Amino acid sequence: MTETLFLTSDEVAGLATPAEFVDAVRQGYRQQGPAEPRTKLLNDAPQGMLTGYLAILPETGAMGGYTYAAGFEGGDVHFVLPLFDARSGDPLALIDGASLNPFKTGATGAVGVDALAREDATTLSIIGTGAQARGQLRATMTVRDFETVNVYSPTKEHREAFASEMNGEYDASVGAVASRDAAVEGADVVVTATTADEPVFDGGLLEPGTHVTAMGQYDRVKRELDARTVERATYVLDLRARAEQDAGALIQAIEEGVVGADHLHGDLGEVLAGDVPGRQSDEEITVFDSGGTGIETVAAAYLLYRKAEEEGLGEPIDFAPGSQALTGR
Repeated sequence: MTETLFLTSDEVAGLATPAEFVDAVRQGYRQQGPAEPRTKLLNDAPQGMLTGYLAILPETGAMGGYTYAAGFEGGDVHFVLPLFDARSGDPLALIDGASLNPFKTGATGAVGVDALAREDATTLSIIGTGAQARGQLRATMTVRDFETVNVYSPTKEHREAFASEMNGEYDASVGAVASRDAAVEGADVVVTATTADEPVFDGGLLEPGTHVTAMGQYDRVKRELDARTVERATYVLDLRARAEQDAGALIQAIEEGVVGADHLHGDLGEVLAGDVPGRQSDEEITVFDSGGTGIETVAAAYLLYRKAEEEGLGEPIDFAPGSQALTGR
């Protein structure tokens, strides 16, 4: 039998800091190990979605993925994260990934900001106020010294509550703004973390030098960014293969004839490895389109696994090797 560590969502919640997640995810993308874009299966009756993705991080020595079911008759979502040793193939951990999700996604957004935003960026705008927006803010605050954070949601109570909560966590001034235009104008970095099907701001309002991180959509027919934003920007994906699968902002801009099929500048791993340049001028507009990959998930999971081992967390469970089970030995 192979001993594997089972970790609950409560055990991994708060186990690592946002900065530690950012460092782990950055190292994961730099490795450029094998990774597949998201696979999404939709079911009509009962209505629901089964999603998963995989990655191998050869230098970290870990591999695994993420599978989650959303909707169906339960109307909820559950995240299952298996982690394996990339050398032996043995299972290392089985993790309930519910509390992990905003942290690993936020870390990826922050790595994109760190790679593509101006070094002197001081004004951050967040469009969205849910759990993912909180994850994006907490991680992004570790990579730049922001002085001002503007928050927008169509619901006044949501944006004001978000600003009030976050204002107590940081030295930066965090405040709610009354419109999406106000969020975009004057921002050095704009982060979109919404469930919107259509663009959430007018790309013509972006000022030269702005960086945009979009992380709320991964669907061919849905997008947070309009074609004008894509057209004006050096456009980077988290994984190049998404360009033909679910990067809706890019796919729709190409279909509208606004940009060509060669508009993709590269993916995050290529930028971090130096295979393609990142930001090349202070006037350049940059976009990082993050839809989620197995890279960030495996990197974050391995971080939590090592920290859990150090702190004696988790319950050992046994997995039978296939050779033993198949032969009956």
